[in-house]
Amino acid sequence: MLRRFYSRVIFPRLMDFSLNRPEVAELRKRILAEVTGDTLEIGFGTGLNLPHYPVEIHTVSALEPNEGMNGLALRRIRDSQIEVKHLHHDGEEIPVADGSFDSVVSTWTLCSVGDPPEVLREVSRTLRPGGRFFFLEHGLAQNPRIQKWQHRLTPINKIIADGCHLNRDIKSIVETEGLRIVRHERLNLKDAPRILGELYIGVAQKG
Repeated sequence: MLRRFYSRVIFPRLMDFSLNRPEVAELRKRILAEVTGDTLEIGFGTGLNLPHYPVEIHTVSALEPNEGMNGLALRRIRDSQIEVKHLHHDGEEIPVADGSFDSVVSTWTLCSVGDPPEVLREVSRTLRPGGRFFFLEHGLAQNPRIQKWQHRLTPINKIIADGCHLNRDIKSIVETEGLRIVRHERLNLKDAPRILGELYIGVAQKG
């Protein structure tokens, strides 16, 4: 009961606070600038991406299993011109037909999903031929010394951060599931601990 309360009530507020920063907003704006057509966002969270979608995007299908996140997202949904269609499922089983979307978006989500390869298979399945997957994630550092600490602290971080792994190689996860990475960059998030601030930002294409 206590763990569920933390997951549904405390953690969504912590995440919303920590990821609602100007530097992070600029990264969201940057990765979302090229999103087109019918769009799915996996790990919709508290709706922090909504203000940064292009004006051409009128509807976003939002996949978010944590009800606590959905509650905090309501204000941003009301303030947005975008219609949000909620899909209350995990990313391992997206309840839509094959080839439903032109774009799929994931920001700070692949670190926490239960089965990353299965999620990416679902992303590929739901994309139309030529559709694109936009990702902005934190993960495994390039520095071996930081990697050691990421491996050591991941079991604790999974408890504190509702399943978040510090040590996932996001680029490898994305490119091994039938999606071809067409652009990828590594960044360090300022003022963040190195175990948390190693970012992957990129675009992968289906077909």
